Amino acid sequence: MLSNKEPELDDLIFLSALNHYIYCARRCALIHIEQLWSENLFTAEGRIMHDKVDTAKLEKRRDIRVEYGVPLRSLRLGLIGKADVVEFHRKGNCWHPFPVEYKRGKPKGDNCDKVQLCAQAMCLEEMINCTITEGALFYGTTRRREEGVFDTDLRKETEETAKRVHELINSGITPKPEYSKKCKSCSLLEVCMPKACGTTGKASAYLLKIGSVENIT
Repeated sequence: MLSNKEPELDDLIFLSALNHYIYCARRCALIHIEQLWSENLFTAEGRIMHDKVDTAKLEKRRDIRVEYGVPLRSLRLGLIGKADVVEFHRKGNCWHPFPVEYKRGKPKGDNCDKVQLCAQAMCLEEMINCTITEGALFYGTTRRREEGVFDTDLRKETEETAKRVHELINSGITPKPEYSKKCKSCSLLEVCMPKACGTTGKASAYLLKIGSVENIT
């Protein structure tokens, strides 16, 4: 996005799409272009964790106020979504937002989770006109909270990823499959069929073709 033209609400993409794109551009296209989704054990556990967080109520402590399921939007980046948790830390007379994203697994080798969290922070900055310097990722497997800083490099990567996701979705083209070891844990393995689809690209077209063959036989 990142253009001078303010996007329509229909043009906004989900914050999670940035995470999907960094993990696998084809996965992102399958979900956000072809509207395909399949749940496995990992995604089910993640959904349950998010549901528990979303149904929690407002918490207040001495110098921290915790809000759950906070709606987010950035017209500049063309993003929309929801923060699992936003903590507001009191420093003097001011309350400073501190986003926290919950993940079922453990820290990954790429920046997909960090970019998603940074995007949440950038949405909050635009919405309430503030500067957010850090946030945290909580991983269910390790039961640890990993705090991180939203530095210049991460912000640039987040903006660039948002731009690329918009370009991908606007193109309507699903990238060709490239099988790798991370495909084994992907919930879309059976609908993506990275080995079977070959160079055809669209999984939905392949599924229709298979269905036609089965109907004939």
